[in-house]
Amino acid sequence: MATKSLKARNNDIANTSRQMEILSSGIFETGELPTFAAKIKETGQFPLRPKKLEILQINLGYMCNQVCEHCHVDAGPDRKEIMTVETMNQCLEVIKKTEAHTLDLTGGAPEMNPNFRWFVEEASKAGIKDFIVRSNLTIIRANKKYYDLPEFFKKHNVHVVSSMPHWTRGKTDKQRGKGVFDLSIKALQELNAVGYGIPGSDLKLDLVYNPSGAFLPGDQQALENDFKKALKEDFDIDFHSLFAITNLPISRFLDYLIASDNYEDYMHSLLDAYNPAAVENVMCTNTLSVSWDGWLFDCDFNQMLNLKVASKVKHIKDYNEELLQDRNIIINQHCYGCTAGAGSSCQGVVA
Repeated sequence: MATKSLKARNNDIANTSRQMEILSSGIFETGELPTFAAKIKETGQFPLRPKKLEILQINLGYMCNQVCEHCHVDAGPDRKEIMTVETMNQCLEVIKKTEAHTLDLTGGAPEMNPNFRWFVEEASKAGIKDFIVRSNLTIIRANKKYYDLPEFFKKHNVHVVSSMPHWTRGKTDKQRGKGVFDLSIKALQELNAVGYGIPGSDLKLDLVYNPSGAFLPGDQQALENDFKKALKEDFDIDFHSLFAITNLPISRFLDYLIASDNYEDYMHSLLDAYNPAAVENVMCTNTLSVSWDGWLFDCDFNQMLNLKVASKVKHIKDYNEELLQDRNIIINQHCYGCTAGAGSSCQGVVA
């Protein structure tokens, strides 16, 4: 396991222009595989256009207590990019007036932003229907200042969406680092103890699964059943739903694919599983992503490739929902990851 981000290691894949170069050359440049734009033209779905905005996803910073093998954010303890209070206030103004029903806070570990609790308290007053915090779980046990997070989440009725690669120690620690599984189990038990994830509870606790290698996730419902059975039998843990997310060929996962000589095979796998029905509901059509420094993106993945929205409005301080709705969504070959099989989004399958 690496202990530093690609950026800290001066890995050329940390450069977004290098990632875009890889995604646009080779098998796509030679015509061995069609570009994503060419593919959706075949099914009459080009250009992709936004629908009604439902989800505002805000990245509070790339700092994280983990350095996971496949992290598309390239997050880690060495990443110092953190959203300021000024940008948070700009986000709060938008949250108050948008008709989006879901606020989705992500990172890195969003909880590591020093103003995280203040922002949650202020945002919760806006009356958003579904208030999500994406937690890596281990942050709850990382330091005693985080030990009360389950109670804090409960107080503000936060919907906790937690990363959990597998129900076994070996596969989880391989992807996320030694000791992560045991800390994650402890955190899930503490969330259960305050009412999260319990059948019938309004305190929502969902898990996120992503494959540990160069393959697509299996059936989401079958995976959920397996997770529920194993975690209940082995650790008496309950949760509500499981989201299966396909690894996109960007950042650390792209680095892994190239290093393991799996890049071309993986792109072939994504293309072979291409599903036009999934294109209809990809998350970029109902979601807007805000970076730690306030720039606007069609999705979290485009944010990591620095592909800003194709609009006159590119920053949260200039937010205008009407203008933003009148745009084409920026696409590239990484989009095959969201349209393979049953599709993939931050909310799991889409088709």
